[in-house]
Amino acid sequence: MKQTGQELVRFGVAMEARLIEQLDALAEQRGSTRSELLRDLARAEVVRGLVSKRVPAVAALTIVYDHHVRELTERLNAIQHELEDQVRSTMHVHLDRDHCLEVIVMRGRSDVLKAASDRLLGTRGVTHGGVEIIAEAALTAPTEAHEHEHGRPHAHPAKRSREKP
Repeated sequence: MKQTGQELVRFGVAMEARLIEQLDALAEQRGSTRSELLRDLARAEVVRGLVSKRVPAVAALTIVYDHHVRELTERLNAIQHELEDQVRSTMHVHLDRDHCLEVIVMRGRSDVLKAASDRLLGTRGVTHGGVEIIAEAALTAPTEAHEHEHGRPHAHPAKRSREKP
C-alpha cells in the first residue's frame, strides 16, 4: 500500500473505548478516517516539536484590537518594522467602530517569530489573537509536477489517500 510515494505501516494502538468513540466521532465530523485523523495529529505534534528547535518557519498571527487605545497602531507598526523582511504580508480589517483585525504573515526562525508574536499579542489594547507557526521542514511533502494553461510548470503536495481505519 502506497501513499504519495511513502509506504504506509500498520501498527496497533491501545486506547480506552470512550476515547476511540470520541476519535471516531471527530473523524466522521471531519469526513475523514481514524487513520487520517491520527496521521494529522502526529504531523501536528512533529511540527510543534520542530518549531521549538529554532528552525526556519512561517507564521500567521491574528490579532483583534481596540484602535482607540492611545498609540496602539504606532506600537504595532513599530514592532512589525523591527522585524523588517520577516513580515511578508498583512491584512487589516475594520470590524466595527472600535475594533480592527489584523492578520500578519511572517517568515523567519521559529523562535524569533514566536517572540515577535508574543510581543504583538501582549501589546496593551490587543484583546484577542493567536498564532500558528509551521516549520518549513514540514512543508517538504512529496509533490506532483504538472502544468496549467498558463504554461508554467509547478508542483503541489500530492493528494493524500483516504483509506478505511
